[in-house]
Amino acid sequence: MWKTRAAAVVETVHPVRGPAVQSVYGTGTVEATIMLPIAARSTARLMALNADEGASVIKGQVLAQLEDEDLQHNLNELTAQAEFTASDYQRKEGLAAKGFETKASLDQARSARDAAAAAVARAQTEIGFMKLTAPADGLVIKRDGEIGQLIPANQPILWISCCAPLRISAEIDEEDIGDIKIDQPVLIRADAFPGKIFHGKVQSITPKGDPVTRSYRVRVGFTEDTPLQIGMTAETNIIISETKNALLLPNSAIGMGNKIWLVKGNNLIPQTIQTGAKGPEQTEIRQGVAEKDFVVLKPDEKFRAGQEVHSVLIPQGK
Repeated sequence: MWKTRAAAVVETVHPVRGPAVQSVYGTGTVEATIMLPIAARSTARLMALNADEGASVIKGQVLAQLEDEDLQHNLNELTAQAEFTASDYQRKEGLAAKGFETKASLDQARSARDAAAAAVARAQTEIGFMKLTAPADGLVIKRDGEIGQLIPANQPILWISCCAPLRISAEIDEEDIGDIKIDQPVLIRADAFPGKIFHGKVQSITPKGDPVTRSYRVRVGFTEDTPLQIGMTAETNIIISETKNALLLPNSAIGMGNKIWLVKGNNLIPQTIQTGAKGPEQTEIRQGVAEKDFVVLKPDEKFRAGQEVHSVLIPQGK
């Protein structure tokens, strides 16, 4: 007695129409477009802080005062010297007019006067450097100094963000960098604001990549006001193509080499397709399948061409 093997039951779907977006993913950090370091020109002790992190400052505002007591003493000595040389020159100038002073002596007195005046001006400038002022209107975003601390020369005490809005520096894999162009739209997500999407666009692409991480840095500017703050981690999806009415199939239906299985009649037919944008759940199909086709949702590696199956259609949402 012959037994007939029952046909396998397979779930199938129809391709559907919907938007297809192809994007490049990258992670980055929110940063100030322009950050100005405020540092001392010489080693000195920090005596006063007039602004702290989060403070808004205006151009010319004194932000910090460094110790200048020794410089003040030096200025007093130099000022006294300058007053003496000025008085000496004035006296000799009067004598020279009456013929009681030589031209060489008068020239020497003038040189001493000018040198003393220059020393006073230099000392005044050095004292001025002990007052750290804001070079522009901005926001203090970082402080690296405590009152009483000895601050080395050229070490920033404060950092100011100014003159431009925030941006994101994202690291993009070198395999994808060729698809990135200036002004492409960017969707931005941050762990600090779950469920929210912010919008931006590509501002610039660094011409030199990192050979260690095999990535390039892409600057993304915001196209709207956001609550994101400097230092926050952000995920970026750079939109490189978008089709509004694309033909879509579930990713599970597409096998290696872009192969799918169709059910025609009650038989399996292998089909190679041309794909486009691939999303987390669906892939754009550019060629090789039609909306009316029955496509196997989850192909089995044991499928063979012409195999008899029983098809069950599963509704596919857009």
